[in-house]
Amino acid sequence: MAQEIERKFLVLDNNFKTVAAKSTRITQGYLSSLPERTVRVRIKGDKGFITIKGIGSASGASRFEWEKEIPVTEVEELLQICEPGVIDKTRYEVKSGIHTFEVDEFYGENQGLVVAEVELSSEDENFAKPIWIGEEVTGDVKYYNSMLMKNPYSKWV
Repeated sequence: MAQEIERKFLVLDNNFKTVAAKSTRITQGYLSSLPERTVRVRIKGDKGFITIKGIGSASGASRFEWEKEIPVTEVEELLQICEPGVIDKTRYEVKSGIHTFEVDEFYGENQGLVVAEVELSSEDENFAKPIWIGEEVTGDVKYYNSMLMKNPYSKWV
């Protein structure tokens, strides 16, 4: 069992784009969006994946995650039976100290939302916080992709 530990933040501006090492378009849908077990299929660039995540810790920073690469054609088929609300975004990889932030810029009904996640080896691990990082939203379920498909950002603002 793999344990994922990450913290999530809002992004203040687009300055991260000038230092991004890589960007990849991502399309994903959910076969199950239950908090106890989300099952996601995703096309990330030219690769396909299926991911299962368990319920998060009390802080929301860690949870079980299992992922396997599958053919893109299978993801495309599975997207047809996913719950309504496909997520469309570009992910930017940005180094900060020894860590890499994954910054997601959303499109469609989530246009205008930009969040950054940093993966850590423990919940209290220190990391260099870039100047474009804003409020921490770790554990705030409304920022989970599985919730953004049900209650998109455009409906909050």
